[in-house]
Amino acid sequence: MRRLPVYLVLDTSGSMSGEPIEAVKNGVQVLVSTLRQDPYALETACISVITFNSTAQQLIPLTDLSSFQMREISASGGTSLGAALELTAQCIDREVLKSTPEVKGDWKALVFIMTDGIPTDQWQSGLAAFKQRKTGITVACAAGNGADTSVLKQITDVVVTLDTADSATIKAFFKWVSASISTGSQKVENTHKEVAGLNELPPPPPEVNIVV
Repeated sequence: MRRLPVYLVLDTSGSMSGEPIEAVKNGVQVLVSTLRQDPYALETACISVITFNSTAQQLIPLTDLSSFQMREISASGGTSLGAALELTAQCIDREVLKSTPEVKGDWKALVFIMTDGIPTDQWQSGLAAFKQRKTGITVACAAGNGADTSVLKQITDVVVTLDTADSATIKAFFKWVSASISTGSQKVENTHKEVAGLNELPPPPPEVNIVV
């Protein structure tokens, strides 16, 4: 079975402490439980969680939905977005199966990045590594008004903003992410083609603003 790899790249820097980090934890739980009710996603989607603060770490390797268990996260430190992008590239190299003449590999990875701040590391080097990997759609989300959308626009064309980083808004974002993963799962199962752009994803809820 060809898997649909999904990487959630989540900011756990100090500015996310309190309500935002709790909302992210709940958001991931809602996302996974929603996808478990979708037979297409259950069949194809695998989730990895990468977190970044003063460093980046892969909290959960690529795991199928039925086995996925969220681990505890807490907020502290800086915003090493470049390290997170570089680590995501390394994880894609290691975990996403490539096609060979005999066997079809996994589908291209979907990447969802969420940050509430400005990078505190040399993020361009991580960006270069990330850009060299063939991913499917990458969505970058600026939570609240502290993130720099011009930085995120250099990572991907698909950038969204949340006016606030409160629990209701972050929950709405994760619900949209789960709907987007469901759409991607159905598309690869039914048409054997991957989601190629924002116009193929479900329309975002009112809390999620598209940056044009």
